[in-house]
Amino acid sequence: MCAALIGGMDRLKRDYIDEAKRHGVKLKCYTGKERSIGNTMGNVDFVVMFTNKVSHKAKRDIVKALKSKKTPVYMHHSCGVSTLRRCLGDVSN
Repeated sequence: MCAALIGGMDRLKRDYIDEAKRHGVKLKCYTGKERSIGNTMGNVDFVVMFTNKVSHKAKRDIVKALKSKKTPVYMHHSCGVSTLRRCLGDVSN
């Protein structure tokens, strides 16, 4: 399973990837500051977005790009590793 994480803290990137690996998910991390993220993500099974670290414009662009691909987007305000862990647990069940 492959997922994308948009937002979050740069210093926790390694922790995000390790936690996803424990759940059997390959994770692609984006800070939310890149241009046209929706077009560069490729084929992912789902997207986790930490909304407190992403601008409103970026959020709209990403959701618009993913809606055409019918990719589920899970949005959370908090950007901790425990939030990602909880989301990955919900998705895998």
